Amino acid sequence: MTTKITIRTAEGTWTVRAGGAVLGESQHALELTEGDKAPVIYFPREDIAMAFLDTTEHSTQCPLKGEARYYSIVTKSQVLDNAAWSYESPTTATARIKDHLAFRNSDTVTVERV
Repeated sequence: MTTKITIRTAEGTWTVRAGGAVLGESQHALELTEGDKAPVIYFPREDIAMAFLDTTEHSTQCPLKGEARYYSIVTKSQVLDNAAWSYESPTTATARIKDHLAFRNSDTVTVERV
């Protein structure tokens, strides 16, 4: 059975915070839903403070989306390894997420609609 991916405009304003700092805020975020998994918010790269992110060597391959490139978030007190990712060359079906970043929600990283 093929998993369905849906990408739509995420309504409202979305923020991502880490280490007490706002890394980004966007009214142009995308919501990607893959099968029955929880939706993932993708922020346009231009809405993220990229100075807080460092590229890592980690990558993953998804047959539906392509190869994901990962980033660590550098805060004042810690480095959050592989906490963000992007698809630099996504598949045709997920082309809308090109030049966007997603963040792993955790105790130290918060993605929320404000």
